[in-house]
This record gives sequence, C-alpha cells and structure tokens, in this order.
Amino acid sequence: MMILGLGWQAWLTVLVVVLLLVFLIREIARPDLSLLGAVGILLAFGVLTPEQAFAGFSNSALLAVGALFVVAAGVQRTGALSFMDRFLFSKSKNVRATLLRLMLPTAAMSAFLNNTPIVAMLMPRVQDWARKTGIPASKMLIPLSYAAIIGGMITLIGTSTNLLVSGFLQSAGYPPLGFFDLTWVGLPTALAVTVYFVLVGHRFLPERKSASDSQDVHLGQCFFEVRVSDRSPVVGLTVEEVGLRSLRDAYLVHVRRGDHIITSSPELVLQSGDTLTFLGNLSVLDQLLERPGFDRVVESLDGGTSQTLPLFEAVVSSESQLVGRTLRDVDFRKNYNGVVLGIRRKDEMIEGPLGRIPLRAGDLLLIEAHNGFDRKWNARRDEFYLVVSRRDKRPKKKSGKAPLALIILILVVLLAALDVMPIATSAFLGALAMIGTRCLTGREARQSVDVSLLVVIGAAIGLGSAMEVSGLAAALGGSIVRISSGLGPVFVVAAVYVSTSILTELITNNAAAVLMLPIGLAAAADVGISPIPMAVAVAVAASASFMTPIGYQTNLMVMSAGGYRFSDYLRTGTFVNLTVAVTAITVITLKWL
Repeated sequence: MMILGLGWQAWLTVLVVVLLLVFLIREIARPDLSLLGAVGILLAFGVLTPEQAFAGFSNSALLAVGALFVVAAGVQRTGALSFMDRFLFSKSKNVRATLLRLMLPTAAMSAFLNNTPIVAMLMPRVQDWARKTGIPASKMLIPLSYAAIIGGMITLIGTSTNLLVSGFLQSAGYPPLGFFDLTWVGLPTALAVTVYFVLVGHRFLPERKSASDSQDVHLGQCFFEVRVSDRSPVVGLTVEEVGLRSLRDAYLVHVRRGDHIITSSPELVLQSGDTLTFLGNLSVLDQLLERPGFDRVVESLDGGTSQTLPLFEAVVSSESQLVGRTLRDVDFRKNYNGVVLGIRRKDEMIEGPLGRIPLRAGDLLLIEAHNGFDRKWNARRDEFYLVVSRRDKRPKKKSGKAPLALIILILVVLLAALDVMPIATSAFLGALAMIGTRCLTGREARQSVDVSLLVVIGAAIGLGSAMEVSGLAAALGGSIVRISSGLGPVFVVAAVYVSTSILTELITNNAAAVLMLPIGLAAAADVGISPIPMAVAVAVAASASFMTPIGYQTNLMVMSAGGYRFSDYLRTGTFVNLTVAVTAITVITLKWL
C-alpha cells in the first residue's frame, strides 16, 4: 500500500497528529496550546517552513472570525434582536408550536451570528417561558442548541469552522467557499431537523428539572457584599433612612464592622468602612453600586469598577481543591482568573467575609470573569460542575443604538453575499463601525474576541499544510479512494463525511475539520471531482456534533439548565446526526456530483 512508502516527514506528521488527538480527547491541555505545540514540533524538525507554519495567522479567515465576534457583540450589546421575543415566545402551552417558533428563527439568526451568544441570549428566555407555562425547559433547550448549531451550517459566516475550511481552501490554492455555498445543505437540514422535533423528537426529550432546581437553589438568591465608602453620604444615617429595608429583591442580613458582625435592624447607624451582607438577587448589587456611597468589596478583574464582564454560575465539585478552603486560601482571583461576587449555600446562613468562608461541595459561586471562563472550567469537572453563563442584565443594553447595530449587521452580510467585497473586509469594516458608532466600547470589543479560537484557527491551517506537504494527506486520501473503489465519488464523499463526523464527537470541530480537509481534498483530486463538495461535506460534518454534550459549546451550555444527562444527547442526537448526514450527502450529490 502507498501509505507504507511514506517518507520520514509523513511518519513524523502521523506521530504528531496521533499525539494531538490524545491531548485533545483526554483534554491534557487546551486546544490552542495543543495545536501550537503540534505545529512547533513540525517546525522544529523542518517538516514545515516558518512561512508554512504561520501562514494561517495571516489568512483572511482569521481576520473575518475576529471581526465577526465584534459585530455579534455589538448586536448583543444593543439588544438589536430583542424585538423577536414576542414572536419567539407566547403564552401558549403548545410544545409543537413553540418549538417551531423557537427553532427556525434561532437557526436564521445563527446563520449570520456566532451561535454561542444566541443561545446565551435565548436560554434564560426559554427558562422564563417554561416557568410561566409549567412546561419543563428540558423540552426546549436541546432543540435550541441543535437549531443554533444547524443554523451555523447555512452561510459562510455561520460558524468559525466554515471560515476555517474556506481559508484553508484558499491557502491550498483553491477558490474559497462562496457566501451561500453551504446554504444548499444547511437550509434543508435546518428544516428537516425542525420538522423532526416538532412532529416526533420532542417526545424523546425528558421532562426534567434543571440541576439547579433539583438542588432547590434559586440562582438569583445568594449572599453578596457592598462596602460603605469613605465620605459616603449614607454615613450617619440608619439602615431604614438609606432605604435598605425596602429593597425589593434582597434584604440586608448583617453588617460587618471590623471583626464584629452586627445583626441588621432599621435603627442601625451606618459607618464608613462597614461591609453590608445581603441575601437576594445579584441584580441588586448593581443597583446599590449605582448609588453614591457604596463600593465593591472586591475589585473587578480589570482593576476598576467595571460592570461589563459576564457572570458565571459554578457549583463546587466534591473533588475540588476548594472544598474546606477559603477563596483567600486558594487565591481564587489569580488561580481561577475570576472574582466571586456571591455565594449560595443551601439551607444555611453565611456569616463573615465571603473571602474567608470555608467552601463546601455543592456551594454555588457567582463569578465575574472574562469570556471563556465556562469553556475552560467545563472541561475540568474535578473543580466545578454546573458551570453555565448566568442570565445577566449587566451591562444595560444600549437600546438606542439597536437600529444602528442591526443596519451594520445587514450591511456586513449584504456586502459579502453580493460579492461587493470579501467577508474579511466587510466584517472588519463592520467591527470598526460598531466601535465608531459607540454600539460597543473598545474594551467591550476586545473582550468579545475569543483569542484562543483565533489561535486554534491559525495553528490548524499550519497543521493542515504539514499534512499536505509531507504527503500524508495524499496517502490517506488515496486509501479512502481505494477502499471506495468502484462505488463512485458519492461513497468517497460519504466516507470523508462519516470520518469527520466521528472525529468531531471526540475533539473540537475546528480540529476535526483541519485534520480531515486535506485528506478530503486529496481524495477529491484522485477521484477527479471539484474540491467544493468535499469542503462542504467536511464543514457540515465538523459542525454536526449532537450526540455528546462536550462536542459543541452550546450543548454544554444547556446541559445543566435543562437537567440533561449524557444519555439524553446520545438518544436524541443519534437520529439528528443521521438526519443531517443523509440530507447533506443527498444534497451534495444532487448539487455538485
């Protein structure tokens, strides 16, 4: 066989790829570091030249992804899509009708925006609807995640994987994917999966409370603190005079003055430096900090009083090193890169500074952190479980800028879709417009960009180049063709699709795409077909991760909120995977083969 005659460069690439798979599957290191390490080894041994190794970081796909993060953040920050709430959710208890109203618009939005913020935006609204109607949110949240994933298959900008595939095509000397090339597959797939859930699929979804409900924990009810600042206008006034007895969603538990804890009473006179401990909804913290005279007890991660960072909920795992130790003992801010604003402990009053309270398994922490905190710690179940984005009203939406943000988004899409300019150019100009029109501040724009994902894309293109220049991609592609010999190009495309689909359930979708695309392109060249159908097959299969919660970020986001188990994804996602595969291969055959 041809593969036995490979040179040492190809065998070294095989070894590096195998090691990379081990690192990704076992989560030994973050994907971006694993990919950089793989490229570094190949660079050190001369398999790649510096130009080949780092070509991905100058690829236009990288700029497009980064700019689209900013555009999506501007849309989210202004609440430009809030007008859809009335259409998405009604008072109807009809599960089928609600699924139809939820899934199709979600897929449509995900075709043009990053799916993670879409799910983060809609998830609390689904939970609110579930509470009002009495229908478990578990009937809706997996379909929400799946709709967002499938929506990303509809256009070139629907997900970073599509742009990565297009960018690699371009770097390999082929024409990039067109804006609507994937629509031929994505649109019928979205319709097929929606029809499945509306007619049959919802019956296989569990009726289950969320993990937080099962612990009898209301995620809004937690202990949090504020401090009376120096020269505060509230100094010398009583608790009742300041209005702290009439807070709607929280109540003052006690006041800490030096080493003494004073039980709250209406007549208690506040002094400079007092630390006030409240129990209630964390939104009250923002209301108090907007009043003159109150400061945060813990400084924000950015070194100031910024309220723009997202909040995350994390329940301490029984295996965590946090158990029995305080936040100060473990230097939580430094080692976890987050700030704990509140703690919820079931059926027990907490006394003393939050930073000096020994934590217990099951404690729920409200953590202010940068984007990506959930992605990092969801992969480390020995520390936390139930790590999800919080339903957070901070910062206040710039609703006055919403029409402007929507216009910018539409222009970004139209300019790219009509081939007026490349997507990287229109997205970059759109990102600048979001900042220039103050739909988004410069700091918010920086925080919206997932740098680790950009590193993954840049390094992945370099790794794909190694598979190509070493001859490994050609050898594996030839093997696929020989195995499918006599069955025609349809079976070659199907073999690449299935291989990518299996791989994406084990590792990240971008890594699966970059490992399989060079092989697919080599197989396409051997069979004598256009690279476009193979690229579309790899892009769709890499995003088709429905059978496990860890395969795609949105699946993990809804897991605890819906009270799902691993088996729920396996049972529901298996048929969805088959539906997507059959639809995709059929459309690719009819359109391109």
